[in-house]
Amino acid sequence: MFGDAAGAPRGSQTTDGRPTDAQVQTGSTSSSQTQTDPPDQTQGLQQNPDHLDPPGLKDFLQRVEEDVIRQLLRNTRSHAFHGFQANWEDHRNLVSCVHRLHHAGAVERGLHVTAVSWSCTGSVIVSAYGRMDDGDWSTHSSHVCLWNLESRRLDPQQADLVINVTAAITAVCCHPHLPALIAGGLHSGEVVVWDTRRTQDPLLAQTGMSADSHREPVYQVAWVPLQRGDLGVLSACSGGRVLLWAVDPHRGRLVLDSSFTLKGQQVPHSSSSLKAQGSSLVGVTALALSPWDPDVFLVGSEGGLLLRCSFSSKTPAEAPSEGQSLTPRAPAVFSFRQSSGPVHSVHCSPFHRNLFVSAGTDGQVHLCTLLQADPLLSLRVSDSYVFQVQWSPTRPLVFAAATGQGGVQMFDLSHRSLRPAASVQQGAAGGAAACLAFNDHNPHLLAVGSTDGTVSVWQLSSELTEQSPRERSQLEQIANQVAG
Repeated sequence: MFGDAAGAPRGSQTTDGRPTDAQVQTGSTSSSQTQTDPPDQTQGLQQNPDHLDPPGLKDFLQRVEEDVIRQLLRNTRSHAFHGFQANWEDHRNLVSCVHRLHHAGAVERGLHVTAVSWSCTGSVIVSAYGRMDDGDWSTHSSHVCLWNLESRRLDPQQADLVINVTAAITAVCCHPHLPALIAGGLHSGEVVVWDTRRTQDPLLAQTGMSADSHREPVYQVAWVPLQRGDLGVLSACSGGRVLLWAVDPHRGRLVLDSSFTLKGQQVPHSSSSLKAQGSSLVGVTALALSPWDPDVFLVGSEGGLLLRCSFSSKTPAEAPSEGQSLTPRAPAVFSFRQSSGPVHSVHCSPFHRNLFVSAGTDGQVHLCTLLQADPLLSLRVSDSYVFQVQWSPTRPLVFAAATGQGGVQMFDLSHRSLRPAASVQQGAAGGAAACLAFNDHNPHLLAVGSTDGTVSVWQLSSELTEQSPRERSQLEQIANQVAG
């Protein structure tokens, strides 16, 4: 309602409005941004160009230009970083414990883990129990325990298989091709072979107690090729004898194939070794096979002697005693520098035919070469004994040492410092790390046995397992050194 100019009222009406809604949507969206320097900074630089060159900078660059270009050209021809590969992995945790295994019956009786060995598949860890302290343990029963680490039913406190043995076990070694076969040495002097497929009675063959067999504790056993092609068991004892046995499963016996005796007056002596007295036997406490030459083996003795020996030696050591089936031969062909105490462990390098390491009661690891009597390098590893030393199967410059102080020290010879590259604290306080074994099939795993009755399996980082491009050449340089 509204009025006109004359004041008469007028009216108007529209139709009802009908509201409607409409929407639109695009199939995609995009955004863009731009950024400029703050105007004041840009303007400041434009207005004050002298600020681009601090006082003296231009003169300095002109003075050093030729020297810098000369050095850059030299760098293009340098091999200082040839083969260098950056590794961005976090190395703070070089080792970590993934399994801690024990057999309750052994721990309750105070038995020690005296030896560990991996099956050829790398999935089963075998531990032997006995005693490492003084005493007659030949009549004390013990156990061999097996854990399959790949089993879903793995129980760290219950072994998958327990083999009961009538004497303390001093050595154990898995067959390199048949995962069911295990060789063992006993404190009583017997050598045995077990077959884990025989669940009722795993004992496959044994030496028994004859004139041919050992009379003293067997400190080392190993599988070695026989002339007819199959594998036999090599055993060494503190009585000075190294014996090679053929396995006869049909008769359940180990049959003597070769016999070696180490006598003091027959041992060659270098200027660095002390001459053994008289006809005394050289008690063998450590043994190692060369992976490069099937004729070579090394032995360490109670008196600190370290000897290179030959399986092909024809020199008779002595006339056979009554009842012995073979004439013992004298195998020693070279003597290395004598240690101040018993040699507990010897191991040949898997990456160089002449290098090996040895360790014992002097608390040192000696890096040696077959070509000279004196060691190339001696490292102080422990204030106590070193019970075992072993090369890494994948890192040419890395080895590990099990010590009487309870730890395992891992050394990397590529480091300038001779400090351990990693340390593993094993078992309870006061216990010794008695033995160790790298896993050839899975090199990230290291098994360590302790005198507290436990076996720990440690995961190693890639820094300790992956070979660097120049590592073999560095090992070759070390091997070519001459001891001072």
